[in-house]
Amino acid sequence: MRKNPDLNLIALAGPTGCGKSELALRVAGEFDGEVVNCDSVQIYRFFNIGAAKLPLESRRGIPHRLIDIANPDEVFTAGDFARIGRPILHDIAERGRLPVVTGGTGFYLRALLDGLAPGPRRDEGLRARLQARETRKPGLIHRLLRRVDAPTAARIHPNDTPKAIRALEICISARKTATEVFAAGRDSLRDFRVLKIGLFPNREQLYKRLESRVEAMFSAGLVEETASILGMGYAPASKPFESIGYKQALQIIQGELSAKDALFYAKRDTRRYAKRQLTWFRQDHGIEIFSGFGDDPAVIEKVLERVRRFLMEAPQVRA
Repeated sequence: MRKNPDLNLIALAGPTGCGKSELALRVAGEFDGEVVNCDSVQIYRFFNIGAAKLPLESRRGIPHRLIDIANPDEVFTAGDFARIGRPILHDIAERGRLPVVTGGTGFYLRALLDGLAPGPRRDEGLRARLQARETRKPGLIHRLLRRVDAPTAARIHPNDTPKAIRALEICISARKTATEVFAAGRDSLRDFRVLKIGLFPNREQLYKRLESRVEAMFSAGLVEETASILGMGYAPASKPFESIGYKQALQIIQGELSAKDALFYAKRDTRRYAKRQLTWFRQDHGIEIFSGFGDDPAVIEKVLERVRRFLMEAPQVRA
């Protein structure tokens, strides 16, 4: 009788546009795996073009989990992602298949694997007030956070307003610094051996690829898709409309930007986002770095070989 077998998990991380989806398909196809999405926009229904979701016909028959699981007007947090995602990981592995987690939302991946420190529940009223102050005076929230909790502020990019608001919300609601709250410890994922692989392509090549990708999204009907989602009755303030691409498409529809300017800002913000992602994943010392794109045959072969060795190193299950 088997008792407490060690389960295996592969996580593929990296910046947007680096070829994670293709690499995940190759790993899952080679090792009887299922892909588990770790992108915070792909969880939302109807957001397809700007989220770079693989259409069903491109998934090669490989199951994809945690895609299209929330409506655009639902609040979905990293904590929700971990709560829903962990049972899915166990379900995949206990059926003898390999979970292949892939996506560029580093905070979601951290929540899934390392857990989140216990903290106060979201206070939507407080968050709205903080957001209103930030809107009136950009940069204010990060400056306030720096005053009350400098260590946490140092870990959050000044332009990452959502994380700064959440950290300040924790400080106010818990009546202690977020640093103190986080020190309480996290509930990490159990029973899994994890191999984390990070794709780090040449930055200039990545930027060129991203600019072409953004152009292709607008040409493929990003503005029309945005209009159709609004036509379903979802409010422009819905969370996924804040994501790059959809934000600019919404501004075109609302008459705030020309198509030319929207494309410019979408490209600029995508480059900046990729840079933040690279910084985030470089700070994760558990990631094994592979230089190049995930759709490069040479990179694919190296990753497949590394995964093969990882699985062969798995401890023997005791009877």
